[in-house]
Amino acid sequence: MVLPNDASILTHFASLEDPRDERGKEHLLLDIITIAICAVICGAEGWTDIEEYGRAKVHWLQTFLSLPNGIPTHDTFARLFARLEPEQMQQCFIEWIGAISQLTQGEIIALDGKTVRGSYDSSGKGAIHMVSAWASTNRLVLGQRKVQEKSNEIRAIPELLEVLAIAGCIVTIDAMGCQREIAAAIIDQGADYVLALKDNQPTLFEDVQWLFEQAQSIQFQDVEHDVAQSLDKGHGRIEVRRCYTLSGSELDYLVQKNQWKGLQTVAMVESERRLNGKVSTERRYYLSSLSKDAAVINAAIRSHWTIENGLHWVLDVSFHEDACRIRKDHAPQNMSLLRQIALNLLGQDKSTKVGISAKRKKAGWDDAYLARILAQ
Repeated sequence: MVLPNDASILTHFASLEDPRDERGKEHLLLDIITIAICAVICGAEGWTDIEEYGRAKVHWLQTFLSLPNGIPTHDTFARLFARLEPEQMQQCFIEWIGAISQLTQGEIIALDGKTVRGSYDSSGKGAIHMVSAWASTNRLVLGQRKVQEKSNEIRAIPELLEVLAIAGCIVTIDAMGCQREIAAAIIDQGADYVLALKDNQPTLFEDVQWLFEQAQSIQFQDVEHDVAQSLDKGHGRIEVRRCYTLSGSELDYLVQKNQWKGLQTVAMVESERRLNGKVSTERRYYLSSLSKDAAVINAAIRSHWTIENGLHWVLDVSFHEDACRIRKDHAPQNMSLLRQIALNLLGQDKSTKVGISAKRKKAGWDDAYLARILAQ
């Protein structure tokens, strides 16, 4: 069986640099990478699982892999992925994403971090924290970046943005990423931003709050503004969301305005929830390089949270990421990338109307289905 064509994922890892010594090398690098990807798609959660998958599927794997010395042991998988350079793995991943997807104008790119909780070790090394970029419409992971120890997302986000092709897109980030340098990096990449504003930027936060209080006190008359409203119902809950935006000369009251590259609009989202006869109201604030169109900004804010249920939740529930105890050297980061490869491949398959967990099982049962998954 000839697996994939030139657009398949396997071809994009052919240029990966092999960190092993030539002496004693028994298995081809691309064979090992391919077996690992196939195994993780089909439900493998660790190196022993990957070896067992390979042995169970060896006859099928031999139809398109060389396997000069059979299936590698779990120790071989563990040693290799601990040594593979994550930056090179990431570059191969990004090249593959560029080959299989086309981001549309206005695509919402949500950036958010997640801790891989099982990746700590007893020597005091903490669990790794990964920042991922998620295309909300295409439902694809576009890339990831590890937050270095004794650092935070503020440094990792610009590094991730630098390697992504996001021109024409709208980048959304929570309050941790509401930083002048990050806003400038997004504009420099040809994209727009919607950044959550909280009291980690205390002066600007208070000024924006004051601006909306003044606008509301005159019922938004004679100010450059827009408003959009949406209504959600479900499980006895009713939520009304109103997004108000201010732009133009109104922003001249913000002392820090010129320090934020591209800033055109500030937004306030007022959520009114009704449940069991009780009413609660919450207000959240945002900075944006977009024009004052409240409907567009409100949609971007709402789309940001698809990274939680489309990526983070699936990694925890379907891939059991937090339970994984892989922790040596680069292995946690590389295994995280293998999961995201599997999630992207499974998510792009539209031939069967089942969830990710069921697709993983089907791929393990049906080699023809797995071949179609890999050839996307």
